[in-house]
Amino acid sequence: MQDIARRVFQDEIASLQEAAALIDVQFTQAVDAILQCKGKLIITGAGKSGLIGKKISATLASTGTSSFYMHPTEAFHGDLGMIGHDDLIILVSYSGETDEVIKLLPFLKWNKNPTVSITGNPASTIATNTDHHLNVHITHEACPLKLAPTSSSTATLVMGDALAVALMEARKFQPEDFARFHPGGSLGRKLLVKVKDVMRTDVLPFIGPDVSFTELLLRMSEGRLGMVIVGNPGYVEGVITDGDLRRALMRNPDTSTQTVSTIMSHNPVIIPGEVLIHEADELMMDKKITTILVGSPTMRTVSGIYQIYTR
Repeated sequence: MQDIARRVFQDEIASLQEAAALIDVQFTQAVDAILQCKGKLIITGAGKSGLIGKKISATLASTGTSSFYMHPTEAFHGDLGMIGHDDLIILVSYSGETDEVIKLLPFLKWNKNPTVSITGNPASTIATNTDHHLNVHITHEACPLKLAPTSSSTATLVMGDALAVALMEARKFQPEDFARFHPGGSLGRKLLVKVKDVMRTDVLPFIGPDVSFTELLLRMSEGRLGMVIVGNPGYVEGVITDGDLRRALMRNPDTSTQTVSTIMSHNPVIIPGEVLIHEADELMMDKKITTILVGSPTMRTVSGIYQIYTR
């Protein structure tokens, strides 16, 4: 079974290389047509090609190209009303002879829609009746019967990814743009959420500068943050982390002589709440810390704590 899996991977890799060699000026022209499109990008296809079309449409929509999938049968029974004069249509059919898709061609010509086809046959009906054709021809499917769409559907999917990436680069699409379309994902949170939105504000572990070593340990244990803040919300004198404690004890194991002022870090890092969490994460990684105070760096006030592992 493992050998079969490896063979399928190798077959499909070879097919992708085969399809990549067929990329020509038509690809550039298709990208230019999409960039010039003033309407939406609509993708249609039936069967496995339709499923691949849905994924291509989803990728385009999430990377800055307004797009949706339209089922060709539903289109022929009324959904053609979704298509505006400014919309560009991508028709997906590996054979290039899918009857449901071919039936859409007269309307698209009448409606003067720009069209792009993705097929494995440049001489097919669909390929020869669209403005731009992207050839994804492969020699054989990975299917042992050479029948089920396997290598061909992979090549079509990758061609869709190539379009999406080319459009992203042409539009200078940035991570922040991607995050706006994915606010619920980890990247969206990372690039859009501010520290003030996720910081801890309740029961912050403040201690006075004169507390005993025992009180210091108890307060740090109660807070369960691996650190305490020396001072008060209106003015922070320093912080003590569990790392500071270990280093202090290694220097001097006599706890009776340990004081807060000799253990604490006197210049803690404080950032404003408006800082984005990805910027805070980068700062903490750069300084090799896992906790950062949120407040006013100049006034040394604190309103919350942000930890890279607890957001």
